[in-house]
Amino acid sequence: MFWQKNQKSIGEQGEDWAVKYLKKKKFRIIERNYQNKLGRRLGEIDIIAEKEGEIIFIEVKTRVVGAEKIILPEENITRQKLHKLQKIARDYIREKNLWEHPYRFDAVSILLKGDKAEEIRHLESIFY
Repeated sequence: MFWQKNQKSIGEQGEDWAVKYLKKKKFRIIERNYQNKLGRRLGEIDIIAEKEGEIIFIEVKTRVVGAEKIILPEENITRQKLHKLQKIARDYIREKNLWEHPYRFDAVSILLKGDKAEEIRHLESIFY
């Protein structure tokens, strides 16, 4: 083939590890990489899951462990990113007519070393 993508990006690898982790914790994965379908593109939600009747919108942040000091992946979840997540989640809830369902926002932070997850941290309810 003329152009072929052989390797997954660091972000895609992190999302794959996050899905494995969440499934072990009995989360049901509903969607990955959700983007609003109407209007101006707002961004995307990495993972939408369900557990015990609650919808969970999950932001995944991944970093590679190296010799240099690393910034924790979750440090890159800014106020602006949280605001975007909230807008996209509202669009998802409207699109699927899920107004009566409880929901929350979580983050999964992944540190990769080679092709292995060195550390996975699940931060629940990142909005107070």
